Amino acid sequence: VQLVESGGGLVQPGGSLRLSCAASGFTFSRYDMSWHRQAPGKERELVATISMSGRSINYRDSMKGRFTISRDNVKNTVFLQANSLKPEDTAVYYCNAGRGPLSYWGQGTQVTVSS
Repeated sequence: VQLVESGGGLVQPGGSLRLSCAASGFTFSRYDMSWHRQAPGKERELVATISMSGRSINYRDSMKGRFTISRDNVKNTVFLQANSLKPEDTAVYYCNAGRGPLSYWGQGTQVTVSS
């Protein structure tokens, strides 16, 4: 099982990034996917979730209207479009694949929002 995040980097406040998480080694379409983030000195927190079919999506309140999660079950990839980024969005962003008791994590991608 492998989850590989990409797309992070340094962006100015108000800017945008599109994070990707490429999955392999399991049946991607049978797993709910989610994005999480962890800022320095803070606990990891849930950003957004998307169901297997993509029909059910949920966001952390502070991300609503700024972040968009989506998935491509043909390319086995989940995305996170992050707009209107703020310095407090600085964190390592992780994707997760979940199905019942099974849970897989990627290695994370760093997002830094700074002028």
